Parts: sequence; structure tokens; C-alpha cells
Amino acid sequence: MGIPLQQQLNLSATEYGILLAAPIFSGALLRIPFGILADRISSRRLWLYQMLAVLPALLLLPLVSSYSGYLWLGLWFGISGVSFTFGVRYVSCWFASSRQGRALGLFGVGNAGVAITFVLVPLAIHVLGWQWVGPLYAAGMLLITLLFALLSPAEPAQAYNNAPALSLRQLAGDARIWRFSLYYYFVFGSFLALLLWLPQYYMQAYEMSAQQAMAFTLFFVTTSSMVRALGGWFADRYGARAVNWSVFWVCIVCLFFLSYPPTTLIVHGLEKDVQLEIAINVWWFTLLIFVIGVAQGFGRASVYKVIHDYYPHHMGSAGGFVAAIGALGGCTLPILFGLAQDALGIVTGCFMILYGVLALCMITMFFANQAAQYQQKLAAAHAANFLSDEDNPV
Repeated sequence: MGIPLQQQLNLSATEYGILLAAPIFSGALLRIPFGILADRISSRRLWLYQMLAVLPALLLLPLVSSYSGYLWLGLWFGISGVSFTFGVRYVSCWFASSRQGRALGLFGVGNAGVAITFVLVPLAIHVLGWQWVGPLYAAGMLLITLLFALLSPAEPAQAYNNAPALSLRQLAGDARIWRFSLYYYFVFGSFLALLLWLPQYYMQAYEMSAQQAMAFTLFFVTTSSMVRALGGWFADRYGARAVNWSVFWVCIVCLFFLSYPPTTLIVHGLEKDVQLEIAINVWWFTLLIFVIGVAQGFGRASVYKVIHDYYPHHMGSAGGFVAAIGALGGCTLPILFGLAQDALGIVTGCFMILYGVLALCMITMFFANQAAQYQQKLAAAHAANFLSDEDNPV
């Protein structure tokens, strides 16, 4: 919806970023309290209520025409973001720890619904008209709600009897939760930001039509979503930490090239000047974006695998907190993209922002791994009676 609205309302890059961020912002904030709630009562029942709550916003979509109206409606649409938190809590009830990566990875393939939207909305506008998009999606949401209510089983009886739920204070005071949240801020938050920003980027940087830009973005979204199941399998097989570290290295190399703006260099030679053009054409750009999308798909699966390793009985609260911080990336990064573009005046400012975020993730992960290895060696030393009797107080 963003591209036609930007043209219709004559929005700046910053206003456009805020518009895209609105539904993701409300969805991110709601994931924390509802994630805690999902550890205490049926996530299946909460999921049904959440789907019903989105229906009025979809039906009101044809009636809105102002920028402020779209912002408020966007905040309402954000309720749909809580579905991921409910789904993670619900799906994790059914599988052993050794299969959580694959199970949650397959559940995460649902991100491909975005790809369906990239195809369905233009088709609906062409056949039925813009005013039917909201009601069409409301009908689809109602159908899915009815099918889920009729066909989905209730959670196992022991799903909510294993451990007391974590409070917001406990979650906010856990450094490990914040570290996982930072990882997810990049692998999920930047995925959200890119799928919203790429159509405009293709149109600005490569002078594409809206239809061409949407097609290239569709390729990015589809591939990144579909490999998530494979990423979960890799996390189960080789370890989530190894997958995360590999994902970060792949992405930072790609972002290094994407961050470099189109440049013209003039070398003053002895007899004449030599002009060098440095730029990435659309096909190299798409290849690098494809690699980043695949890596992010792997990373989104591996982060939730490692969360289950540490918080197997608190996937609602811990998973909801991490998902909230990750989703905040989806609403803050488009705004930062717009600010960077308005301030620097170059189209690659968005990738400079992502490069900085990823560098912070990698530094944090390096020192966290060093601290974990130190604690393991210290525990092994104590277990082997490393300290002498005089040094080891009883």
C-alpha cells in the first residue's frame, strides 16, 4: 500500500517511513504483554481473539483518505503482529527440543504470506478496485479464523504446568534475552524494513516501474521466507550459535558492497583525465539482496531455536519479548532509512544503517561467546578441584 499512498499524499521519505512503521510499532509493543499472557492461558484461544480483532480495521480501510487516518488504521493493523507470538507458544508445545528448530522454522514459513499479498493486492485492485482490498482480506481472515477454530487441537494438558510464567521485570533484567533480541532485531527487523523499503529503492536507484519493483521485492520476500524451515533444520543439526555466526558474516560482506554509493572518480593523468564509474547494477544488487534474504531466513529460525534451548517453558514470554524487539527493527529502521536518505541525499544510506546495526550484533555476540567460554572453563576448573584446599573455602 505504501507506494500509491506516498504518491497520493505527497509524502517525504521520513513521512513514508513513519507510515510503514505504524503497524509494526503497535504489533511490537503488544507482543510483550500478550506473550506473557500466552504462558498463562491458552495461546490457541488468544490467537482466535486476535484474528477477530483485526477484522474491523480491514473493513474500515476503504473509508480512510488522510495521512493521520492511515496512521491510526496502521496502528490497529499491528494487532496482527501478535499472531507470531501466539503461534510460537502454540507450536512449541508439540515438539521435543531436538526438533524445535525444524518445527518453528516451518511455522515461520508463514512469512511467505507477504509474498502472496504482493501478488494478490495488485490483482484485486485491477479486477475489483482499491475499495475492495480491505473487505477481501477481511473475508479471508474470517475464513482462516473459522478453519483454525474447527481444525486446530487444544494444547497438551501439561503445556501450562511446567514452570511459573516470567514477569516483565524478569525479562527486562535478563542480559541473555536482550542479546537474543539484538540478534533478532537484525535478522527479522531488517527483513521487515527491507520488504517495505525495497520497492521504493528499486524505483529510485534503477528507475523501475512500480510493477517491476514489486516483482523484484517479491523474489526477495519469497526466498527469505521459504528457507526458514531449512534454517531450522541446520540449527538442529549444527547448533543455533554456529548458524547465527555464519549468517552475520555472510550479511556483513554483502552489506559492505551495498553500502557503497554510486561514485564517479576522476584520475588526473599525465596527458588526460581518467573517469571511473563505481556502481552496482541491478542484477548484482538483486543477487546480494537474495543472499542477505536467505541468510536472514536461516537466522530467524536459529534465533528461536536458541531461545527454546534456554527457555523451553517460556516461549510465550521470552519469545514474545525477543519478537517485540525484532519487530521494533521493522518500524525504527524504515524511519532511520528515511532520515539517512533525507540527510545524506544518497540512496544507499539504508544499507549503511544496516551495516552499523550488524556490526553491533557481531561485537555483542563475540564478547558474549567469550564470556560463556570463560564460565565453562571456570566451572570445569572447579569440578576438577582446580583450587587448592587453602584457596577453596568450605
